[in-house]
Amino acid sequence: MAERETLLEVRDLKVHFPLEKGILFKRKVGAVRAVDGISFTVQQGEALGLVGESGCGKSTTILAISRLERITGGEVLFSGVDLASLSESDLTRERQNFQIIFQDPYSSLDPRMRAIDIVAEPMSIFVKKGLLSLSEEEIKEKALSLLERCGLSSIYANRYPHEFSGGQRQRIGIARALSLGPKLILADEPVSALDVSIQSQILNLLKDLQKEFDLTFLFIAHDLSVVEYFCDRIAVMYLGNIVEMASSKELNDNPLHPYTRALLSAVPVPDPIAAKKRKRIILKGDVPSPSAVRPGCPFYERCPKAMPRCKEVKPILTEQGKNHQVACLLYEESSDA
Repeated sequence: MAERETLLEVRDLKVHFPLEKGILFKRKVGAVRAVDGISFTVQQGEALGLVGESGCGKSTTILAISRLERITGGEVLFSGVDLASLSESDLTRERQNFQIIFQDPYSSLDPRMRAIDIVAEPMSIFVKKGLLSLSEEEIKEKALSLLERCGLSSIYANRYPHEFSGGQRQRIGIARALSLGPKLILADEPVSALDVSIQSQILNLLKDLQKEFDLTFLFIAHDLSVVEYFCDRIAVMYLGNIVEMASSKELNDNPLHPYTRALLSAVPVPDPIAAKKRKRIILKGDVPSPSAVRPGCPFYERCPKAMPRCKEVKPILTEQGKNHQVACLLYEESSDA
């Protein structure tokens, strides 16, 4: 099988939010390191999942990639073009190629717009900017077609968001994201706000659309079972850092990082006998503040296998088998031996 082209490459991405003191004369006293130097690639046609606890930097990563959040440092290369350095006009052109599906299907839709207008709006904007050549009739036809492809009959086209269920609203959001024909979909926990029965429907829809339109996904979730089902590869984030990255099967069969093992131990198992046999890993303490400066491993304070050296040395992602990377001194020690 031929190796796929790299569509998205993130290099040493940092997003730091300044902490300031004072009312009239504010001065910077620190920074919240929401994303603290992560690197990864996404190949054309694959789905890469980002998982981790709330506050680990997953959503900030997606917002930074799409330039909806200011990038402190690093590069975001989309088809070789550095999005971080583009002007607003050049960025607008590139936005046609990557779109976001937001987490909350309630607040991400304009309550004053009909479903068909919500889906048509991106196309209308790009036509006005001279970046698309479509007539009003063509825009309407495409919007209706996308709504139907996402599971909403044309009879719903003139309804407003409050007249739809949560799952239906998310289908409108998906149709809107597809309206400009993007190559990359940035999915920010697209099923976490939905009922479990609806989650599977939306995931299956996204899988079908991925095959049909040759889409690439950067998929965020905190539910590892969802990511295992949908994604080809998984990157585990903790406190703004990627601590492990591997194929979906490899990560679930052979987790290496202590944090990944703890996450997997919390995933519900449908078999009660297997659930009783499995040992749950309970991490001590809470997630530390991302504003604190730590020279060593970000997981040191909660790690059940922490060594004195972990407090001083920050591990880097190293290969531990085919396409399996982990940032942990346990494995650096073993590879040095």
